[in-house]
Amino acid sequence: MKQCLVVDDSRVIRKVARRILEDLEFSIVEAEDGETALDRCGERMPDAILLDWNMPVMNGLDFLVNLRNQDGGKAPVVLFCTTENDMDHITQAISAGADEYIMKPFDRDIIEAKFQEVGLL
Repeated sequence: MKQCLVVDDSRVIRKVARRILEDLEFSIVEAEDGETALDRCGERMPDAILLDWNMPVMNGLDFLVNLRNQDGGKAPVVLFCTTENDMDHITQAISAGADEYIMKPFDRDIIEAKFQEVGLL
């Protein structure tokens, strides 16, 4: 079973994402900030990461830069999932190594379509 790390400071967003992704047959690991997410990746590198931008301790962009510099950190498919929808944020995310960008709010159809686009389904 593929594993997805859901990184968001909102418990509600993590819960919604968990339900959708478990229905798509992913096992889920959660983190409430980028620093905790790096710890989770150190324990086991996930197949996919659903990543928020704005979080305390370490934001999503800083997490992504750190992740991509770790051993095995280029392997996970990273999908930013955020309310930041201007071209500057999207360009920064893709330049830092994001594979796709999902706008909040999202639903199952959006998640499923994006995961199909990047080859996870």
